[in-house]
Amino acid sequence: MRYALSLSILIALATASNAKEGEQDVYIDPNATPASYQLQGEYEGQAGDNGQTYAAQVLALGEGQFHLVAYKGGLPGADQSHKNIFFEADGELDGDAVTFEHEDFNIVASGGQLQVFNANGRKVEQIERRVRKSPTLGAQPPKDALVLFDGSNGDAFEGAQVHEGLLLADTFSKQKFGDHTMHLEFRTPYKPSGRGQGRGNSGVYVQSRYEIQVLDSFGLAGKSNECGGIYKIAEPKVNMCLPPLQWQTYDIDFTAARYDDEGNKTANARVTVKHNGVVIHDDLELPQHTPGRHQEAPGPDSLYLQGHGNPVYYRNLWVVEK
Repeated sequence: MRYALSLSILIALATASNAKEGEQDVYIDPNATPASYQLQGEYEGQAGDNGQTYAAQVLALGEGQFHLVAYKGGLPGADQSHKNIFFEADGELDGDAVTFEHEDFNIVASGGQLQVFNANGRKVEQIERRVRKSPTLGAQPPKDALVLFDGSNGDAFEGAQVHEGLLLADTFSKQKFGDHTMHLEFRTPYKPSGRGQGRGNSGVYVQSRYEIQVLDSFGLAGKSNECGGIYKIAEPKVNMCLPPLQWQTYDIDFTAARYDDEGNKTANARVTVKHNGVVIHDDLELPQHTPGRHQEAPGPDSLYLQGHGNPVYYRNLWVVEK
C-alpha cells in the first residue's frame, strides 16, 4: 500500500536536518540523524569468566523508546541464528542513556557501549558497538556483466530517479532477463516511529515476478514479509538485516521457470540468495509468483525495484546472464 505523502515531499522532509524527532521521522542522511540513531545498532563482545560471546541489537522505536534483543554466541550470521535469543527488553531514553532491565541485572546503552550492572548496581561487564559490513559490499562486476547502475545515470531503467549517484526505488529495468546472477546494494531509511511494512519498505522483484523483500527488519523475527523473505513463500534462514542507513547487499542466483511449447510450466523457478554475504535461501524452489507485480509466464522479464513511498536507495547493480 502506498503512503498518501508523495515521495517528493517525503524526500524534502528527509533531507531537512533541523527538525526534531517526532516532527520529522524519516532520515536518509546518516550525518543528519537524531541522538537515537547513535544508540540503536549492534553490540558484541566477550564477557564472563569463560569468555562467552554476547551480542545485542538495539532498535530505536521513536519518541525515546527502544527495544533490545540479546543473544548468546554472537550476532546473527552464518553460524548463529537470529532465533537464539537470550532475552528481550524495552527501555526509555533518559538523558543520553537507555536502561534495559532484567531480573538479575540492568543493561545501559550509552556512548557506544552496553554496560552491564548487577543487582547491587556494580558494573560487571561491557560490550562495544559494532558496525558490520557485507563481505560483498562494493563487489566489482566481472567482464561479462551487464552493469545496470553504477551511479552515473539511470539509463538502464524506466522512470529512474537518481539522487547524488543513488537510484531511488520504484523503477524497472529496460532489459529483460531469464537465468542470471545479480549483485545489488540497498539502503533503507531511518524511520524510528515506523512499524511493520511502513518502515523502509521496498522489494527486489526478480523477473518482475518473485519478490525478495527489502525492509528495515533489523532485530525482528525474520518473517517472509520482512527483509530477506520471499514474500508469502519463504522466510530467510537467518535475519541478516543490518541497521537502517547502513548499506546492505543481495547476491542472487536465479534459474527461471521452464515451459513447454504449449506454454505449460514444466519446472519451477529456483533461487539462491545471499544477504550481506550469508546464504538465506539455498536453491529454493519458487512454486508461484509473489503478489504485487507480474504473474508467472514463459520468457524473460524485467528487474523491478518496488516503490512503497519510502526513500529506499540502490547502487552497484549488475547482472550476469547465464
